[in-house]
Amino acid sequence: MVWTKWAIRGVCTALTATGFVCAAAQSVSAEPAVVTVIQDLRRIVAPTVPGTYGGDTAVVILGYGLTPEGTMRDELLRRLRTGYVQAVFAPWSPIIVTGGNPQAGRSEADAMASWLEDTGIDPARILREPHADSTIGNADHTAALMSEHNLTSAVLVTSADHVTRARAAFDAAGVTVVGELTPDTAPWPHLPLSIDQFGPMLPAD
Repeated sequence: MVWTKWAIRGVCTALTATGFVCAAAQSVSAEPAVVTVIQDLRRIVAPTVPGTYGGDTAVVILGYGLTPEGTMRDELLRRLRTGYVQAVFAPWSPIIVTGGNPQAGRSEADAMASWLEDTGIDPARILREPHADSTIGNADHTAALMSEHNLTSAVLVTSADHVTRARAAFDAAGVTVVGELTPDTAPWPHLPLSIDQFGPMLPAD
């Protein structure tokens, strides 16, 4: 349609002016072009700080290799602390922990879930995805789990040097990503936050 063609060109002009490349700039095929433009816009506007989301948005924490003894490495703990903060800000959102690669009989997802439970997250809020052995696997298995639980969007929590690759994998899996958090851009784990049944709060003195 003519209006779609001009809308795409207008959005792409705005993207180009801000230094971003719009893959749909010369396209006149409506549906693929619209999808590409929407994905470009989401990458630009996706929040990189904790936000408040509803019950249909999942906080997705991506795993990181365990030690041969089945314990968590520092980088995975950093991701978990960042995910915990996002969980505090979005107390209605379920939390998906994704990662297989078991060590000493324990998957990354199981290790992450145990840590979250120990910090006060309701176990019923945690969805485990213990089969992924790669970033693409994280995305594909999480997409299936989200569909099973009628979840429509996700906030990704991973490391700064991994977030671009993770975002591309989740886009390819058809997951709507509405936010991206990394330990480097969300230093809030140092705040004395806690969770109770009514949501986020600061602990009493």
